[in-house]
This record gives sequence, C-alpha cells and structure tokens, in this order.
Amino acid sequence: MGKIAICPGSFDPVTLGHIDIIGRASKMFDKVIVAVLINPNKRPSFDINERIGLLSEATKGIKNIEIVSFDGLLADYAKEKNAVAVVKGLRAVSDFEYEFQMALTNKKLNPELETIFLTANSQYMYLSSSMVKQVASFGGDISDFVPACLYDKIYNRLKGVS
Repeated sequence: MGKIAICPGSFDPVTLGHIDIIGRASKMFDKVIVAVLINPNKRPSFDINERIGLLSEATKGIKNIEIVSFDGLLADYAKEKNAVAVVKGLRAVSDFEYEFQMALTNKKLNPELETIFLTANSQYMYLSSSMVKQVASFGGDISDFVPACLYDKIYNRLKGVS
C-alpha cells in the first residue's frame, strides 16, 4: 500500500504556501491525502466544494495526492485511512506552539500517527489565507500569493469583501 500522509487545512483560499507544502509532502510519501477541513466555527469565503475544486486545479501536476473533505477528529480519520503521518507547514514560532499542541493531542489519540513539520519556503513565510483575504478585499494584487491558474477566481470572490 505504501506510506500515506495527510495534509489537513481549511485552504480558504489555497495559497502558494499550501501548494509548496503539498508538493514537498508528495515527494516524501507514496500518497498524500489533502484533507479540507469543515470547521463549523468559521465562515469560509469558499464553500467546501469550491475549495476542493481550487485545490484540484492548483495541484493537477501532482499525481500521488487525493483531495477530500473532512470533519471530525484528525487522529481518527488518519487511522481510518491508514495514514502514518500528518504533514503541517510552519511559518513562524507562533505556528509551532499551536501545531505542537495539536500534534501531541493527535499522538495521544492515535499513538501510531506521527506529525511532520515542514518549514515554509522563505518566500512564503509571511503568507496566510487571512492575509490573502485582507489584501484582496482592499483591491490589492494577490498574484504573488495564489496560484496563477486561480487568481481570477480567488480575487473576484474576495475583492470588496471585508
């Protein structure tokens, strides 16, 4: 079957930083499940099907990934999918504290599951979906932040929204 990893996230919207982490994970594992989280506490700019569609379009060159929606406990989902690892990107020390807490919780719930932290590429260290939303809402150029193939879809949805 091979080694399976999960890259979870809200991907609202997908950024070049997300694509970088997914691509790097795809070189480390036989299969990567990109799990688009359904978070009832957030009001996404893109619905779950749109986020899956955007990710599919942006990652069509990566052959060993599967993009799915997901809700519930990640540790349980990983067990169900026989995943051995969760791959998370870290931009800054502030990301680490939260992600470390999540990794320890997942390890307690699923002792077979490892969490692998990939440091963000230096050109994406500052990049977040929230920042993309804010820049676009004020009409700013987000072309350095999102995949070129998705620019119009993302920009047109987010511009003028604040």
